[in-house]
Amino acid sequence: MNAALESAPAQRQAHYDKALAVLRSRMRWAVAGGGEKLHARHRARGKIAVRERIELLLDPGSPFLELSPLACWGLHGGAVPAAGIVTGIGRVSGVNCMVIANDATVKGGSFFPETTRKHVRAQEIAWENRLPCLYLVDCGGAFLPQQDRVFPDWGHFGTTFYHQCRMSADAPTACPSSRPCSAAVRRAGPTSRRCRMNP
Repeated sequence: MNAALESAPAQRQAHYDKALAVLRSRMRWAVAGGGEKLHARHRARGKIAVRERIELLLDPGSPFLELSPLACWGLHGGAVPAAGIVTGIGRVSGVNCMVIANDATVKGGSFFPETTRKHVRAQEIAWENRLPCLYLVDCGGAFLPQQDRVFPDWGHFGTTFYHQCRMSADAPTACPSSRPCSAAVRRAGPTSRRCRMNP
């Protein structure tokens, strides 16, 4: 009995260490985005990786509470890390803001069904908490082979635009575009301030 009690903390620690190793491995998958080859192509075009763009946007030393980094885990053959979009809360000019940023190294920043759900959820959190919403757009639009699961219903792609229009009555929105792209033009409608950032 005493031996079993004494071994219990060690067993718990072993289980914890194993679970932590799995989590860290999956987080590396999420942060890697489209992989080194696509990151190199991105840099060769003078572009900045999505998490670096967010870091440059946030106040120095600001924490960033990333939401759902393991979205799309186990789906699409592992080819859509973090659902191709980074969402989270950080401080900009001393104000807590929701940041929604496409990762163009993942399928050109295209929207999959899970991307849309993650985007909509981030907007809902911002709306519920009256957080300004900053969109760092670098997007190829919907992933066309799955457009029947991206566009047609409530909670899908169109809902992101509906939310943006409604949210703008309660909190500011801004949409800096990191490249000319049709998605940025569509998103930067009359309800948001559009600005150009280089690169």
